Amino acid sequence: MNKVLPMTKTENPQLMNITKSQIQAFEGDEFHKRSLELLSEKLVKSGLNVSNLIAKIAAFQIAVPSWALGAGGTRFGRFSIGGEPRNLEEKLEDIGLLAQLTKKTEAVSLHIPWDIPEDYMQIKAKAESLGLKFDAMNSNTFQDYGQKESYKMGSLGNASKSIRDQAIAHNVEVIRIGEKIGSKALTVWLADGSNFPGQAHFRNSLQWTIDSLKKIYREMPSDWKLLLEYKPYEPNFYHTIIPDWGTSSLICRQLGDRAKVLVDLGHHLPNTNIEQIVATLMHQNQLAGFHFNDSKYGDDDLTTGSIKPYQLFLIFCELISGDTDGAQARDSISWMIDASHNVKDPLEDLIQALEAIAIAYAKALLVDRSKLEEAQNSGDVAGAQEILQAAFQTDVRSLVAEARMQSGGAADPLEVYRSLKVRENLIKERGTGSKATGM
Repeated sequence: MNKVLPMTKTENPQLMNITKSQIQAFEGDEFHKRSLELLSEKLVKSGLNVSNLIAKIAAFQIAVPSWALGAGGTRFGRFSIGGEPRNLEEKLEDIGLLAQLTKKTEAVSLHIPWDIPEDYMQIKAKAESLGLKFDAMNSNTFQDYGQKESYKMGSLGNASKSIRDQAIAHNVEVIRIGEKIGSKALTVWLADGSNFPGQAHFRNSLQWTIDSLKKIYREMPSDWKLLLEYKPYEPNFYHTIIPDWGTSSLICRQLGDRAKVLVDLGHHLPNTNIEQIVATLMHQNQLAGFHFNDSKYGDDDLTTGSIKPYQLFLIFCELISGDTDGAQARDSISWMIDASHNVKDPLEDLIQALEAIAIAYAKALLVDRSKLEEAQNSGDVAGAQEILQAAFQTDVRSLVAEARMQSGGAADPLEVYRSLKVRENLIKERGTGSKATGM
């Protein structure tokens, strides 16, 4: 790769003025070209159209959440990285930078009340200038923020009607905010549940939640959808009102056709077969979208693909299979990263995550589905495994890089990010003690 000088003060990343010439200075080298040629030769022999593959990879976009631009934390502490975005405008600028380098994200998902726009027209104009649009809106009833009623014992499923009404009103407010900036979806995740036996009435709290969600659903515009997220535990550890995909699906069916299940890869008990959940939801046209991350033990919120890349590949195999089988079209599904960057530079982490998702998707596109179905129908277990392994073990990085470069992105986004000293420039601009809103 060719090297260029760090950005000057007039080309700082806060202003999103990394130029095309700077990105092109890191264009693919001879090794990339030879790798792509060899891979293309192999894929053509397998009957695949390389140009079509590149086009599909380039078209696949993943939204970035507004809360992912700052340092994360745990209940033990939070360690700032410096140069964090101090407001929504700066968050959009950081996501615009990701879009420039990776060409893999074109939307931002806002979290309310962490990122309420002060000037809606200005924020819309800012996003449009960066080539961004607004994905699903995210409500927050797991924190109080000095409101009249406390969510200590729950929100939409609380025994107190006044508390439930407050939580409903917040979600309606989030919908209204989303309407102003062009969003078309509301994501609801509840921390509601209990820590001890007897603390809550299981059936009552579930029914209160359903009734509350019905009121929220009725307030959505007719072209909106509701994404209902589930989680088996945390912050409550005895019972969670919406602990799994089945409960989420049960509730969504009572709300209406525009309510569907959101799958967060970390929101499962260890060793859960997530790809089977995906297949089942698609079979029932009940899959709303994804929150991408990775985990070793639970809801670790680690970088996507860093722990279980084969699982990620298998999930995409089901997504592509469901789309081609007519189970549920992929363009009806929302895609977003949801991770916590406790020890990494958030922008570097997001670059790695976007790359891992693109690689898993590209590998899944290589699976010979006719041969796989033949092996499945004939009971050829070893043959089916070989077909999947052949795709998974194929090095598709040159294919993903080519798709990115043809779209105007960097051959190696992380190398460009580091070589241009983006984080250092952000620290100079914003300071070492800047803290992202909501963190």
